Amino acid sequence: MALEAYASRNPDSVQVDVLLKAREACYKARDAFYACLENESNKKPTEIASVGLLYPAECKGSRAEFVKLCRASWVKHFDRQYCQNKRVQRLLDDKGSRRGPLSLPQPYTFKPPS
Repeated sequence: MALEAYASRNPDSVQVDVLLKAREACYKARDAFYACLENESNKKPTEIASVGLLYPAECKGSRAEFVKLCRASWVKHFDRQYCQNKRVQRLLDDKGSRRGPLSLPQPYTFKPPS
């Protein structure tokens, strides 16, 4: 229903930022930005991106290119996805907080029904 309403409003317009070449440029800019984040991970993050993502000033140029070439909703989505993946990886790598297997109560610890 929403697609039909959109098509009736804009019958002849083509969204050029979702075409193949524009998407590929967006993905390259995204990959360059996140590669910069990984390479500069030892430096203090000073810049703020969407969804609370912090990044170092050295990645400012690649971030600007990423924001310029991608839709704002895509940038927000990719930032959320990156943060979620980093959070999951941090939890998986955190071996100190693991407590081991869960021990269930043994049957002999229960009182028999009276």
